Amino acid sequence: MKRKASAVWRGGLKDGKGSISTESGVLKETQYSFGTRFENGVGTNPEELIGAAHAGCFSMAFAAELGKAGITPEAIHTTATITLDKTEAGFTVTESHLDMTAKIPGADKEKVLAIANAAKAGCPISRVLNARVTLDAKFEV
Repeated sequence: MKRKASAVWRGGLKDGKGSISTESGVLKETQYSFGTRFENGVGTNPEELIGAAHAGCFSMAFAAELGKAGITPEAIHTTATITLDKTEAGFTVTESHLDMTAKIPGADKEKVLAIANAAKAGCPISRVLNARVTLDAKFEV
């Protein structure tokens, strides 16, 4: 399976502008710039998109692992916070922190926590990131 996304950048780093599009059309010429990445400009940025990908991937991986254990969640809500730090090598994504709340009626908290940690480690986006991945999990059982 292969998925495609593309970016176009016009101009210099600080005065330029770009757009990001996905093959599916969900993102179509979505604006990004220096201001949206390092300041509070309107638009998106690569780190925000990584966060969206990681939150979505983890939620699906967790649901899959729960299913293998015969557990069906009512809802899984995940937020990924991506940390971009300046290191010796330059700007680097150093961490993705997952905050997850899951509503799983009747579930054993310890069992679902172990399943959540396995999903965190096994999620394809967790494995592609060369960064520390952490998880805070809360359960409504």
